[in-house]
Amino acid sequence: MSLVLDPAAQDLLFREARTANTFTDEPVSEEQVQAIYDLVKYGPTAFNQTPLRITLVRSAEARERLVQHMAEGNQAKTAAAPLVAILSADNEFHEELPTLFPAFPQAKDLFFSERAARENAAGLNAALQAAYFIVGVRAAGLAAGPMTGFDFEGVRKEFLDDDHTPLMVVNIGKPGADAWYPRSPRLEYDQVITTV
Repeated sequence: MSLVLDPAAQDLLFREARTANTFTDEPVSEEQVQAIYDLVKYGPTAFNQTPLRITLVRSAEARERLVQHMAEGNQAKTAAAPLVAILSADNEFHEELPTLFPAFPQAKDLFFSERAARENAAGLNAALQAAYFIVGVRAAGLAAGPMTGFDFEGVRKEFLDDDHTPLMVVNIGKPGADAWYPRSPRLEYDQVITTV
């Protein structure tokens, strides 16, 4: 084996993992979410940026408000999932850089004084963190159902503010009956990897 990670863990995190479309009614605890975050917060980003923000949608009232903004095909599964998280990018992440990147505190003003630069960096690095979050959900023995089929502006207005850009909505829980679609194809190594 060329990988150090145990084959069972490889399967859990990647080979056997899929986007879940149904879930059991077993709740997802605050402790589970805390453990997921405490693991994935160490994923690398540029300048140790931490723009990802996670809004947990737990109350029935908030869930109803969110479902109204989901695409039709995503409404029922979002309504039924044990936990739903809205992942967004904080476009004012640079304010934390002097603390998060003490080796170069000037990065805050040198690279991120302009809003457009911050939005680009926040989008890229929060997307990296969102991917880590999905893998962390899998590491907790749960399934994730990430979706981008929703009204982004509606979700932003309903749950966030002008400084936060929604990235995706993720249903979280133990997979239910018929949770998986068949595995879709993937590109092979020689279709993706080039050596120069």
